[in-house]
Amino acid sequence: MSDYIIGIDAGTTGIRIFCFNKSGNIISSAYSEFKQHYPKPGWVEHDAEEIWAKTEKLILKAIRNGKLSPSKAVAIGITNQRETTVLFDKDTGKPVYNAIVWQCRRTSEICMDFKSKGLEPLFRKKTGLVLDAYFSGTKIQWILENVKGVKARAEKGKILFGTIDTYLLYRLTNGKSHKTDHTNASRTLIYNIEKKEWDKELTQILGIPDSILPETHNSSSLFGRTEKVKGLPDGIPVSSLVGDQQGALFGQLCTEPGEAKNTYGTGCFLLFNTGNNFQISKNNLLTTLGCGPEGKTVYCLEGSVFIGGAVVQFLRDNLKFFKESKISEKYASSIKKEDDVVFVPAFAGLGAPYWDMNARGAILGLTRDTTAEQITRAALKSIALQSYELVEAMENDTGSKLKVLKVDGGATGNSWLMQYQSDILGKRVVRPSNVDTTVLGAAFLAGLERGFFPSVADLKKKLKTSKEFSPQMKQSQREKEIQIWKDSVRRIRTNQ
Repeated sequence: MSDYIIGIDAGTTGIRIFCFNKSGNIISSAYSEFKQHYPKPGWVEHDAEEIWAKTEKLILKAIRNGKLSPSKAVAIGITNQRETTVLFDKDTGKPVYNAIVWQCRRTSEICMDFKSKGLEPLFRKKTGLVLDAYFSGTKIQWILENVKGVKARAEKGKILFGTIDTYLLYRLTNGKSHKTDHTNASRTLIYNIEKKEWDKELTQILGIPDSILPETHNSSSLFGRTEKVKGLPDGIPVSSLVGDQQGALFGQLCTEPGEAKNTYGTGCFLLFNTGNNFQISKNNLLTTLGCGPEGKTVYCLEGSVFIGGAVVQFLRDNLKFFKESKISEKYASSIKKEDDVVFVPAFAGLGAPYWDMNARGAILGLTRDTTAEQITRAALKSIALQSYELVEAMENDTGSKLKVLKVDGGATGNSWLMQYQSDILGKRVVRPSNVDTTVLGAAFLAGLERGFFPSVADLKKKLKTSKEFSPQMKQSQREKEIQIWKDSVRRIRTNQ
């Protein structure tokens, strides 16, 4: 029986476990969703204990599904939803409060207060991020200040902080390893990405004790070894931790400056590799850390769209347009003429390049004969148009034109959307044969650390393209649709 790598993809709506062979192919998998909690409007939480329990069960299920031997697992790699914040008991590993999810807007007022005090330039300079409820820092502060007894326990060294990668690592190692990687740390709002260390000035502003923070390492590192995990032998190395979007960047092997990828999941996340160039965006993008050759840290520009594929879930679950998301492609393809229906899915505010926390969604251009198919097409267009604005901002920042966009994530299975993305960008769009590049990146990084994969050059030989989309839309139509979109966004913005 052959050796394999276990990849854990701890996403926003579910857990996926994949087992990869030496060719980088998936030989087994398992998946389960977990519950979303919405205690108040704009608040989003997860039960971190449920995430751990499902992860533990699914690892065993994936091994059984592939009829694999647990002893043949060479390493574990973890990729995760970033920013989502867990505070947990140092002794038991039990969360002291639900995980506050990256989508949660409860700390918007805290961010506005810091902005009013003129603190945003300080945070921007040190972290590469904007002051937004999206990131971990104000979520940590909220739990410390609002959950009874937690702040006092934290000051006594009895509480630890982690993003989901750190929490899963802690449980996998039976509390032996409290660590994270640079990519996840760079999304907390308290990590100095130039020095690659926790920033004491920022932690003091937020009232966060340094004792709760994990050690930071390169994404491809020995983070710890399994201990007392059901169904697994002790001692399996956990050899990579990487934030989901940086995992996808590495999974697409965008390891050189000038390469970019866009992941279409719940949101859309476009990363552009700038190499060793630490650049603060002039176009409201984020500067973050990614993985270059052999997993070493590089800088990236990132554009984050809060609602990407989730807009299709909204049509399915809230408006009951269809029972399965894949029907959206059929709906969009069925319309043969253009219209002016525009869907701006600002359900949780607008991300880059606007960063408007208070904007809310809207459907414009409705008439008496507007159909569900038209609204569905407008929803799919919104995913591509938001992504267009990210590419536009990146090109303005870097002064260079992107030639090809590599894409991944669940929504890339919608070929109508991918063709429209190519049309609206006026660029080639390349979809890989394995669209789960997020967890593939974690597996690549873990395998490199163990010598399971010899080099990045070797990995590049393994990547396969499924389909390439080339632009077919007339330039005049493209410009018209972009202008209608921008006019629509302008109508719902609150921070102009």
